Amino acid sequence: MAEFVTVGRAEEIGEGEAKAFPVGESEIAVSRSNGTLYAFSDICTHRACNLSMGGEIEDTSITCECHGSEFDMATGAVLNGPATEPIATYPVRDEGGDLQVQV
Repeated sequence: MAEFVTVGRAEEIGEGEAKAFPVGESEIAVSRSNGTLYAFSDICTHRACNLSMGGEIEDTSITCECHGSEFDMATGAVLNGPATEPIATYPVRDEGGDLQVQV
């Protein structure tokens, strides 16, 4: 059964920023855009670049700085290639200041 795990503090994620956290065997990125938190795989499905390291956030999308693949942070869908596979997304919440991701 999936459970929420605390990965950090909610104030660590500024508006328009993303930060990766190790969760088990995965690197999960958490971002904040227009006041909403998003959690998703930090690894681009095109060439395995880290999305949180220099990825450009606009509304609900993040663009990988390596080759320009763009993903929807809410659904994981590929919005623009060269990536063809979506990224995983995760429920995320601010629980009393604790940043929690459901895995």
